[in-house]
Amino acid sequence: MPSVTHDDAPLLADLIPWSVAPLRPGRAWPSAPDPASLKARWDAFVKAEGPDREALLEPTRSRTLYSAVGQLPGRAGGTEKLVRASGPCPEPVRVLHAPFDEQWLIPDHRLIDVARPELWRVADEHQIFAVETAAVPDSPGPVLLATSLPPVLRARRIRPLYRRPGGVEPNLTPGLLDHLGARLGLSPTPVDVLAWTMATVRPGPGGPAVPLTEDPDVWTHGVELGHRILWLMRRDGERPKLPGGRRPYVRAPLPGRPLTLHYDRGEESLHLEDGRISPVPPEAWDFEVGGDRVLEQWFAARTFEAGPGTLQAIRPATWPQTWTSELLELITILALLAELRPRQASGEVTAPLTATALRTAGVLPVPTAARRPASVLDHHEEGPAGQFALL
Repeated sequence: MPSVTHDDAPLLADLIPWSVAPLRPGRAWPSAPDPASLKARWDAFVKAEGPDREALLEPTRSRTLYSAVGQLPGRAGGTEKLVRASGPCPEPVRVLHAPFDEQWLIPDHRLIDVARPELWRVADEHQIFAVETAAVPDSPGPVLLATSLPPVLRARRIRPLYRRPGGVEPNLTPGLLDHLGARLGLSPTPVDVLAWTMATVRPGPGGPAVPLTEDPDVWTHGVELGHRILWLMRRDGERPKLPGGRRPYVRAPLPGRPLTLHYDRGEESLHLEDGRISPVPPEAWDFEVGGDRVLEQWFAARTFEAGPGTLQAIRPATWPQTWTSELLELITILALLAELRPRQASGEVTAPLTATALRTAGVLPVPTAARRPASVLDHHEEGPAGQFALL
């Protein structure tokens, strides 16, 4: 989608105003690329007693065996102190653990130093989280990621599209949708605004900026591109395919436990020890977020050698077939997203709708309340020791 050189583009923070800081896990073992390992880790944890259990927890100032905390909103983790915890593992949930890396998490508030309950309250099938990536000079990586999963990755800020569960109350500056509709002669939806944002957002000295337009044709083109980006990042619906039948395949079987990763640019093949996957377009291998290659980071998370005697050392003995399927899909997604970059960078947004114009129209500045989470909830939350939390 077109970029813009105008210095008066509205800031992302003014268009999607409520944001949450990233989670601070405090320990690595409650998350893993496969749910079976998490259940085995939990079982080992609750079987241990006394100092052994304390060592396995890896306590911090925020979380010890004696911390009293409530449930994560909408999750079934226990609320008794971990020193007395027993029973089966809370059912692991799928999360975005790193850029384009979907893993699993034990959704237990007692295991997470700073869990950001306000995020969990609005996480459902209707929600889309826009995740600001770390700014790296001259990095071609995306400024924003989008996910339908609870995001637990390192980020700058996390911006839910909706302020309440059920896709209710868009997290957009009050009056923005109506003003855009009037200027464009269209009826944009909250997801359309996010799609436009994904297609046009760019880094700026005051934070990510989103050039808006009053040209309905430019808007329609940008929204179409942005919906494609959202579809790929959220992995919604049908599995994406590369054009021309260039689907990556396993050409040589992957070993039981690959430890090295190598890319052959001439052959467009990815080597996991003696295993080989191709074709892997160079654009997929070179795809970076925050200055790190996504494929290298994804592989490292599955081959990391944890210290003996730690819960993180409990992991699959061999490389699961599901990881191979996920890797093939990830290669395709990165290649397709890379193909969209020229469209994002080409041209210039015409008829810009500037921040000054939004201030003149009374859309900006953002009301203080719009930067805060919604205060009224429709469900109970269990506090420490089984008591209901008062909200």
